[in-house]
Amino acid sequence: MHTPANPVCLVLCEHEADQRREDKYSVLLPTYNERENLPLIVWLLVKYFNESGYNYEIIIIDDGSPDGTLEVAEQLQKIYGSNKILLRPREKKLGLGTAYIHGMKHASGNFVIIMDADLSHHPKFIPEFIEKQKEGDYDLVSGTRYRGNGGVYGWDLRRKLISRGANFLSQVLLRPGASDLTGSFRLYKKHVLESLVERCVSKGYVFQMEMIVRARQLNYTVGEVPISFVDRVYGESKLGGNEIVSFVKGLLTLFATT
Repeated sequence: MHTPANPVCLVLCEHEADQRREDKYSVLLPTYNERENLPLIVWLLVKYFNESGYNYEIIIIDDGSPDGTLEVAEQLQKIYGSNKILLRPREKKLGLGTAYIHGMKHASGNFVIIMDADLSHHPKFIPEFIEKQKEGDYDLVSGTRYRGNGGVYGWDLRRKLISRGANFLSQVLLRPGASDLTGSFRLYKKHVLESLVERCVSKGYVFQMEMIVRARQLNYTVGEVPISFVDRVYGESKLGGNEIVSFVKGLLTLFATT
């Protein structure tokens, strides 16, 4: 016997479908020497966005990679279409923070997702970010390695100690109201990201930390989703001694000025 559909359920389902069509998610992918990783991360992004039914675009910001990353990106654009893959390269390496600022200027979505292109951030978590954002209408949602079933895989003891130590020190000095201050896998309302970027002065890795601190100052709401962070498969880590020194300097600057 055929059971008629619940009219309330139909209305809610149609509203949810309309909302998915109205919202658009712009993924910013800064790259430097990621020719091996880029095809897979783009394929995974397309897969999970298509499966979840959300509208999206992927903006690749290559900083003059000498390994041919931009050429690979151009091939990916031909495969997936220029409406889904946008190329916004720069001539040289100018820093992670400025790469996000550059990419955001070209984002047409009302939400912006920032993540690494080296496969350390798995796109499978993006639908969870989106659902979390909708659940509490959060201004930003941050992936956390330090809460729930989140974790780090593939790092040696030195890297784990540096990360834990940096996060602990940041928590003590800045009290940000988020469990993972140094992570770089996040979803923002676009206007919120624009507001935060206007106020941020940091470059490089400290940029991510300052964004959370500024968000707290401006009373923006922050949701968190536990994520598994996996060390890069191809290429070399860009975390070196200079980055660690810059991080400490940036942390002390934020402590003194916020």
